[in-house]
Amino acid sequence: MAGTKVSQSINYTDAKELARSKDVSVRAALAEREDLAGELLYFLAEDDDPEVRRAVAANAAAPRQTDLLLAQDQNEIVRGGLAAKIASLAPGLSSDESNKIRAQTFEALATLARDQITQVRALLSEALKDVVDAPSDVIKLLANDIEIAVSGPVLEFSPVLSDADLVEIIEKGPALGGIAAIARRQEVSENLADAIIDSDDVEGIADLLGNTSAQMREEALDGLVDRSRDIELWQAPLVARSVLPNGAAERMAGFLASNLLDALRERGDLDRKTLDAVCDIVQNRIGGRGAPIKKAVAPGFDFLKVDPPLEIATRLMEADRLKTDVILKALRAGDHAFVFAAIIVLAGVDLHVARKIFIEKSPAGIVALIGKAKLPAKMIVTTQQKMGRIAPTEIIHPNKEDQTCFQNYLENLNPLSLQNWFMTMPNAWPGTMIRLCERI
Repeated sequence: MAGTKVSQSINYTDAKELARSKDVSVRAALAEREDLAGELLYFLAEDDDPEVRRAVAANAAAPRQTDLLLAQDQNEIVRGGLAAKIASLAPGLSSDESNKIRAQTFEALATLARDQITQVRALLSEALKDVVDAPSDVIKLLANDIEIAVSGPVLEFSPVLSDADLVEIIEKGPALGGIAAIARRQEVSENLADAIIDSDDVEGIADLLGNTSAQMREEALDGLVDRSRDIELWQAPLVARSVLPNGAAERMAGFLASNLLDALRERGDLDRKTLDAVCDIVQNRIGGRGAPIKKAVAPGFDFLKVDPPLEIATRLMEADRLKTDVILKALRAGDHAFVFAAIIVLAGVDLHVARKIFIEKSPAGIVALIGKAKLPAKMIVTTQQKMGRIAPTEIIHPNKEDQTCFQNYLENLNPLSLQNWFMTMPNAWPGTMIRLCERI
């Protein structure tokens, strides 16, 4: 038998002999058998070769104790095999079968949900995303994961998560893209929609507007109509919504791109008076009496690729009108070019330096600019998320301790050396970066 995979039935004595074979391929083939006794599978789960342990992990007949053991295996391929097994068993199971699987793997699930390898956690999340009675603690752990590949599936689909759970996750700040995943859920309630809107997540709100099953308060929707003048990502889903607030069509006609104007006028729910008003507004714009009809800007428009309105920001500052509330409103509205210009003007730094910080995605550099501009701490996290596109694990929070070990060194640098240091150390700590900004 040695060296060959056995497919016919096997008795316990022969199986026990094969489990001690020096041939790895023989032991691995044996570990794949679903008719193997549980104690032999457990024995093979402690095999020195990871390929054998992986075969046990992937075996649907492996006992619960085996899953618990392999969930903590040092080899990520083994743990990945276990997660893949759970992923393959979860869909399409009967209630009794599903309960049996969960009873066997409950503790293993909790361990895998904390795995250091993203792929392992992602496989688990994908497997459990639509399981009605999946373990609540495991689902919540996955939903709060820092990686969207892990949190996304359960945030978007899991029936285990209540509105209260989701609102709490939104308020805490999920992984980048997490709010958008929540916004795509079936039957989003008004309370959940309110939380998504209050988050000021531009992409998340766009997905909410595009979700035909989402329930939204008329006053909330009306507010988004007004804000969409400056946030083009919202305009198309707003025009496509089945119901618009009173007066929304007329207001939107004043700023929509030409292709969306056509879609607005083609809506079947506009009464004659409203339609006439929309047409009048369009004619005024074409005739030069209103704002010109502009081309739609593609989603993901990058503020770093255009010239920031530095002149406007400077005039506002000189008139003492470049206030925090103005900048915060622009940030919430997604007008990142203006916020960028305001930060530059208030901080008094060179455009090239500021642009470099955002291009390099330097969390400490962004915090330093905000500090130098004397803007409030509540902008620190939001600016990193929305403008800096900083990964959740790298975001610096306002209460982060500042390291000052470079202070003496910095004080002795000449301006040119200082700027060079600034450019090559994008992840220096905020206090250090503030001092650099002050000297450039």
